[in-house]
Amino acid sequence: MPSALPIGDPAPPDGSLPTSALTGLGDRPFGVYVHVPFCATRCGYCDFNTYTAGELGTSASPASWLEGLRRELDLAASVLGVPPAVDTVFVGGGTPSLLGAEGLGQVLDAVRSSFGLAPGAEVTTESNPESTSPGFFSAIRDAGYTRVSLGMQSAARHVLAVLDRVHTPGRPVAAAREARAAGFEHVNLDLIYGTPGETVDDLRSSLDAVRSAGVDHVSAYALIVEEGTALARRVRRGELPMPDDDVLADKYELIDAAMTAQGLTWYEVSNWAASADAACRHNLLYWQGADWWGAGPGAHSHVGGVRWWNVKHPAKYAELLAAGASPAAGREVLADDDRRVERVLLELRLATGLPLDVLDLEGQAEAKAAAADGLLDDTALARGRCVLTDRGRLLADAVVRRLT
Repeated sequence: MPSALPIGDPAPPDGSLPTSALTGLGDRPFGVYVHVPFCATRCGYCDFNTYTAGELGTSASPASWLEGLRRELDLAASVLGVPPAVDTVFVGGGTPSLLGAEGLGQVLDAVRSSFGLAPGAEVTTESNPESTSPGFFSAIRDAGYTRVSLGMQSAARHVLAVLDRVHTPGRPVAAAREARAAGFEHVNLDLIYGTPGETVDDLRSSLDAVRSAGVDHVSAYALIVEEGTALARRVRRGELPMPDDDVLADKYELIDAAMTAQGLTWYEVSNWAASADAACRHNLLYWQGADWWGAGPGAHSHVGGVRWWNVKHPAKYAELLAAGASPAAGREVLADDDRRVERVLLELRLATGLPLDVLDLEGQAEAKAAAADGLLDDTALARGRCVLTDRGRLLADAVVRRLT
């Protein structure tokens, strides 16, 4: 979910939505994102809306957050009228596993109570490998979770140190095996590549570790140095170099080759899955412009062309909901052209691509030129779809700019 607050209009105190946003609700897939804002420590590269216990003091706690979450989900069901059954749930953060299996079970119970789950719903939680165990995985599987995403980042100890990650290099692989032994068919490992000091051999070691874990999904993201983070300050002081784009491209190609050899296929520029069933259905909601309610401090939502975002601090979040008010800080009603541009930005990243007729005439001409430049697949374009080539994936942002 995006971490920066876009500029928008004030949100109604009761959280109500325009009638236009509710038209067709339930005809599109519907998901719930739950943001857990708690972390044991702050990673140097992270600019997500997270807080350590020391930063929060006595102003907020997991208990006050959970009570606020229950109230927001009840508010969501009321605002939506006849709330659709939830197709996907994604509990992210932050570090959701800090809630423990019991806390995560209560989160899912709250979603069930307010909305209900559709048959075959995908239910994912992110987890820090260090705050998991065989018992934890068994308990959340029994609670109804169907998918686990584990933060691995790297198998190299010195790379983890630069990122301020606290887990030991071998723990993510062990945690993935424990999750599979507990009955999780779908397990994801997250990688970050391009960290200052990471060598090609370091990356190869990480990819070897991923292969040994036997997971059916891998996400790999190039390190972004976000302003305001400890990592950005170290780069600015000259202690660490800024990641090099050419090096990042080479490492992406290495990752893609390793995933292909492992039997995983890219379905989004930064995501590989062993099968269609292994792809993250919740993230596909975002990329395909469907509907989701984001609950929790700083969470973003989208329903029927209306996007809004919650206040960021857990104490203010709980305070507003206790007073019977919406925690939304602001919102945007997207114009048709905004929605078209967002559709290009997101769908073009998918292996299924973007329908050519979404583009205006100038964009369609640019698509043909991009195919001539080897960035879009000629055969797919002839069938009316814009699909990135291998080279196009390396330059996806530039291709989007051309088409919009």
